[in-house]
Amino acid sequence: MEHVPNGILLVDKAEGWTSHDVVAKARRALGTRKVGHAGTLDPMATGLLLLGAGPATRLLTHLVGLDKTYTATIRLGQATVTDDREGDPIATAEPGRIRALAADPAPVAAAVAALTGPIQQAPSAVSAIKVDGRRAYDRVRAGESVELKKRSVTIRAFETGELRAETVIGSDGETVEILDLDATVRCSSGTYVRALARDLGAELGVGGHLTALRRTEVGPFDVTDAVTNSALADGAVDAAALLEPAAVASRLFPTIALDAQQEIDLGHGKRLRVDPELHPDAELSAAIAPNGRLVGLVEVVRGRTRVVTNFPVPESAA
Repeated sequence: MEHVPNGILLVDKAEGWTSHDVVAKARRALGTRKVGHAGTLDPMATGLLLLGAGPATRLLTHLVGLDKTYTATIRLGQATVTDDREGDPIATAEPGRIRALAADPAPVAAAVAALTGPIQQAPSAVSAIKVDGRRAYDRVRAGESVELKKRSVTIRAFETGELRAETVIGSDGETVEILDLDATVRCSSGTYVRALARDLGAELGVGGHLTALRRTEVGPFDVTDAVTNSALADGAVDAAALLEPAAVASRLFPTIALDAQQEIDLGHGKRLRVDPELHPDAELSAAIAPNGRLVGLVEVVRGRTRVVTNFPVPESAA
């Protein structure tokens, strides 16, 4: 008998792959259908994708909301229908506006500062958000005009490099003057970096879109610790690459060490009494069995636990 894979897999997604593609390859590599992800990446984007396998898929709900860090290249001087390089241009700035910014980048720094901190952001129209039951990107591709409501997000850091003056060939074959800007963005979950590029260009009056995007961090997890797309596709990844659920939960939440009876009781959904001095009130704490297994995530209020998510003992497979 073999244990069904159970854990979190860090994958460095390659450009051109959808998040669903990565999940499909992971299912094949790990030998289980029970694989999910904690937040998608656009096919154009590369970088860190968190997958869960087996009972650990229940952890994914609690990973989706983690802060993200991205490196990106923003192109100022052109707006596109998708807010990234894959969409058709819809507006191009006058060369004089671009040259003025190249000569005096102070307005760019001011616009970046205005887009740092808590902001209201309208997601890109070409996104997976549903509008009246249909994905926004499906409506845009059908020729509909889509304007999504603004939402509150937080840009915790928006660091930029120097402007690079470039020329590109526009859709009409003419030369277009643009400025490229490398950036590192640390933001709350739900932020669209494509929309950030769009809004930076709009703030400067020249239009903007994203030409490159890489997710480098999700919460405490770093892309340097991830397996590669090619290793996953080649079948070189197996259950040994999975992070233990308890190890993942312990990096995110306070821990409660259970005794054998508490493990049984919590597994049945019972409330436990814990020392409030050792375990102060917490929205989520990781309850760990004597053998190191993650038994559950619990809320702690005045020395009493309430199960939020239970993690069953992984089943065995023939």
